[in-house]
Amino acid sequence: MKFQFRLAYYLFGLLLGGIFVMWFLKSKATSRGVEFCYFPNCRVLKDLRSKSLEIDSLAQQSIKEKWVTLEDIKQSLTYGDVDFEKSNEPYRKGKIYIIEGKTSKNEDITITMVNYPTKVLLEKIEKK
Repeated sequence: MKFQFRLAYYLFGLLLGGIFVMWFLKSKATSRGVEFCYFPNCRVLKDLRSKSLEIDSLAQQSIKEKWVTLEDIKQSLTYGDVDFEKSNEPYRKGKIYIIEGKTSKNEDITITMVNYPTKVLLEKIEKK
């Protein structure tokens, strides 16, 4: 058998095996509640979600205005994008993170959070 055909069979089998393993491990991970975060955006958002949340008075005022809810904040911490150009800077004995997300009404919002070792402070919420 020529090398080209052996290489094609090998790559095809490798592709099928990779798809099977990923499908199997993904279903096993979701049944146990495990999340795999390899990219920086996912790792930062997972770290922010895992700590206790404190809300600053400025952010509390935005929530009281009813244009944004805590559910919108939670969704942004799951599906939002971290602006790394403005984030990961030392700020008040923690690091500041700027997260771009959306409200339930599909309005763009920018969330400023300070990540401390044991807690996360929701500093402010702005409309874009």
